[in-house]
This record gives sequence, C-alpha cells and structure tokens, in this order.
Amino acid sequence: MTGAGAKGPVIAVVGPSGVGKDSLMSALAVSGPQLRVMRRVITRAPEAGGEDYQPVSEAEFSALAGNGVFALHWQAHGLCYGIPRDIEKQREGSGGVLVNLSRTVLLEAQEVFGDFIVLSVTARQEVLAERLAARGREDAANVQKRLARAVNPLPGGLSRVHEIDNSGALSKAVNAALAVIQPERAKRWIR
Repeated sequence: MTGAGAKGPVIAVVGPSGVGKDSLMSALAVSGPQLRVMRRVITRAPEAGGEDYQPVSEAEFSALAGNGVFALHWQAHGLCYGIPRDIEKQREGSGGVLVNLSRTVLLEAQEVFGDFIVLSVTARQEVLAERLAARGREDAANVQKRLARAVNPLPGGLSRVHEIDNSGALSKAVNAALAVIQPERAKRWIR
C-alpha cells in the first residue's frame, strides 16, 4: 500500500480497439480505492460514447495545450488526446493512476512520468473482431483496418511492460493486472 506522501505509478493501459481497455480499467479501479482512473481530454463529440472523457473542440484543445494544461498530448485517428497535469495530484497517496494511452506516446510518457508501467492488453483476433462488430461504431472495412493495426508492436526501450490477455473472462485479466501492479491484492479479487 502506498503511503500518504508517496506517489503511485502511472499505469498505461494500451492495446487495440475492442480489446477491453476501458472495461479492464473500470474493474481495476473497483478492485481497490488505491487505483485511480485518469480521464482523457479528446476532440471527440460528446455523443460519440465509449469511454468517459472530457470532450472539447479543436480550438479549446489548442488553447489548453498552449496554456500548458497537459502533461502529455498527441494526435491519433484524426483526434487530439490530452492527459491533464492534474494526473500528478491523482498519483499522490495512490496505488497508481490508470490511463489509456496510445502506443506512439509511450516512450515520452515514460520520460514524463518516471514511475511508469505499461499493461499491454491483448486478445485473440476472433475475439477482437466480435467485440468491434458488436459495438457497431465502425463499418466492416474499418473493423478490418483496426484488426490489421492490432498486431503493431510496442516501441522498444520501455522499462516495465506486462502483457495482459483479455480474451476470456474479465476477472482473469484483472487478476493478471493486479499481480503486476498490486501483487498483495491480486489474490483477493473475486474470481
């Protein structure tokens, strides 16, 4: 358990669309109050759904970035994503702060945050295809593009990377993740 003055690590949860990153993060946060989830700021319409995020316009995002609000920001899939600097406040006295990051910013994030763990969430291709089709946000061609990108490797040079298979029951993925980030709690998660 982390002491009141200590800072928990930033725990990047990465993986392809449909792998269950948001479900895993939510389940991990419920597993113990020591883990916190960081909301991203995204230039995505509020009605787009999906994860819990702070929607902003491109002009608002640009102003926030220009004012130094973000500890980290990047562009992907035609959108802008930002992690506010208040992630540092969330780290204080926590067991870690979970954040959904793009593979493209992992090395920068490792440099920015210092104590940094990467949970690389994977699932079998047929499971990903099923999940992407079920959520109904992409047409068949876009599902195929996302599946093709699913095999892209993580960048080299990351210090602490742990693969978490989320092909089956979410509880198994939670246990695997807890064994990495909070081994003392992993045995207590309900199976």
